Amino acid sequence: MKRLLLLSFVLFLFALPSHAQSVDASVSYSYFRLGGSGGINQNGISGSVAYNPNRWLGAVGDFGGYHASPGGISLNTYTYLVGPRLSLRNPTKVTPFAQVLLGGSRLTAASGGGSSNQFAYSFGGGVDIGLLPHLALRPQLDYVGLRNSVQTANCARASLGFVVHF
Repeated sequence: MKRLLLLSFVLFLFALPSHAQSVDASVSYSYFRLGGSGGINQNGISGSVAYNPNRWLGAVGDFGGYHASPGGISLNTYTYLVGPRLSLRNPTKVTPFAQVLLGGSRLTAASGGGSSNQFAYSFGGGVDIGLLPHLALRPQLDYVGLRNSVQTANCARASLGFVVHF
C-alpha cells in the first residue's frame, strides 16, 4: 500500500504541466518526539516535494523515517503525508510557510515487537532562508498526530535541512 501511494505521487509529479511556476525538494535531519511526556526521542531524516502552481499555494508530499533504540530494542517510525502548503513569498530571502498534511504512518519494533499502521496528520510550518538563488536553509516545526482505532499519540517533529527550488 505504501509503495502504491509513493508510486502514485511520483507519477503525479511527472505528469505536472511544464508551465508550472516552481517545484521545491527538501531533505532534512529530523528530531521526532514519539508521544508526549514520557515519550521516545527518535532521530531520522525527512524529505518533501512541493509543486507550487502560484506564489502562495503548493501541494506537498512529505516523507520521513525516524529511529530509536530504547532498552536495546530497535523502534522505527515512518510517515507519509500529503496536503496543501501556504507560503508568504516576498522580495526578501526569507519565505515563511504553513502546512496541513494527512496520510499514514508505520511503527515497527524489532525483536518480535511487530508493526502497526496508523492514520497520521500534521500541521506546522517553517521558513526558507535563501542562501543561493536556488538553495535555501529550512528550519521547520510540526505537530504530528498518529491515530489508531483507540487513541492518538501526540508527537512533535523539529527539522533542519536544505531545500532546492526548481
